[in-house]
Amino acid sequence: MREATPKQLKRELSTTGAILLGLGSIIGTGVFVSLSVAAGVAGPAVVLAIVIAAAVALCNGLSSAQLAASHPVSGGTYEYGYQYLNPWMGFIAGWLFLLAKSASAATAALGFSGYLLSCLGITDRHWLVPVALLGLVLLTLVVLKGIQRSNQTNAVIVAITLLSLGYFLIVGLKPWSNAGFANFVPFFADNPIGNLLQATALMFVAFTGYGRLATLGEEVRAPRTTIPRAILITLLVTMGLYLGVALVGVGAFGAANLGDVAQSAAPLEAVVRWLGVPGGTLILTLGALAAMLGVLLNLLLGLSRVLLAMGRRGDMPEQVARLNRAGTSPTTAVIVMAIAIGILVLTGNVKTTWSFSAFNVLIYYAVTNLAALKMPARQRLYPEWIAWIGLVACLLLAFWVDFQIWLVGLGLILAGVLWKGLMNTLAERE
Repeated sequence: MREATPKQLKRELSTTGAILLGLGSIIGTGVFVSLSVAAGVAGPAVVLAIVIAAAVALCNGLSSAQLAASHPVSGGTYEYGYQYLNPWMGFIAGWLFLLAKSASAATAALGFSGYLLSCLGITDRHWLVPVALLGLVLLTLVVLKGIQRSNQTNAVIVAITLLSLGYFLIVGLKPWSNAGFANFVPFFADNPIGNLLQATALMFVAFTGYGRLATLGEEVRAPRTTIPRAILITLLVTMGLYLGVALVGVGAFGAANLGDVAQSAAPLEAVVRWLGVPGGTLILTLGALAAMLGVLLNLLLGLSRVLLAMGRRGDMPEQVARLNRAGTSPTTAVIVMAIAIGILVLTGNVKTTWSFSAFNVLIYYAVTNLAALKMPARQRLYPEWIAWIGLVACLLLAFWVDFQIWLVGLGLILAGVLWKGLMNTLAERE
């Protein structure tokens, strides 16, 4: 007789493991790639953009934490929308998560490829996409093994990443001290408000990996205490690290130069090469490669769990809700999301994929905060005003992304609504 597959994923993730997954989800593309994109937009004011983005992320993180603590299942805001709002809002949140984080994952894959090619001295851009796809395939195989194997891999990745960024801060301090604050004047670029808000929107996405802990809620032990604690620790560590890297990068290299190397997909490596530190390029490249793989790994985990939840509710075909026999991985969902990420990798442009992610993830977290406002008082861990700040900030920043990206994002939301209507019609006929 055929062995039945389990319906629920196993709870295998401890507090330490959750923190490491949070750090692995956040520290990567944001600091190694998108920081230079934001510097090209806002100039030295990218430092202020990071502070504002961190404050918004903290509000959203607290909203996510209390929602995940009260409703610890796979799916994150997709499930919270169903629980506290209505099925349409829940679906839109899940749909936006799939769109936004697929784009973020594609950015991570391209960033990995950019740093690897730079390290190997390959300047031919035609290799960027094939190498990115190879990295995606390797990480998909790891994720298919389940959360335990993924977390072991992630722990090694986080250690390498933190050591390399610590090295960057140390070697950049002397050039920054020699330059003083010359590279921070003038502090604001042209169109200061607009550029600052656009850079803030771009940097906000660099903090949003904490949401992965919510989407993995079904696999966390003691979720009511573990998830809030892990999210807060992860955000605080990341805020300090991002701010330090931005200050050293702009102070030593200049915001304009940092923005100019953004399209290389390996900007921090370019900064260290310019500093001329022996062996520095190799050390930073290893850290960047590890970080990109870590982000890609954790995004595949989160995306597959949201798709799993949507399959369970009938918003996606039921096949994506199937688990492997050990109950450790939604195999079909992992493969489907890997294919979707691969399609976005074909754009070959980190600015396009990151900006697209920014718009969708801001709307996604607006729904998160709205769901937090609807929580019963007995379930709430934090004051309502935190969710209000998160909601208003997300909606405001969403409309400072590039206009073309904004239009594409709205078009895809409409496509998702049409898909939901189709799935509802098919369910009614059955």
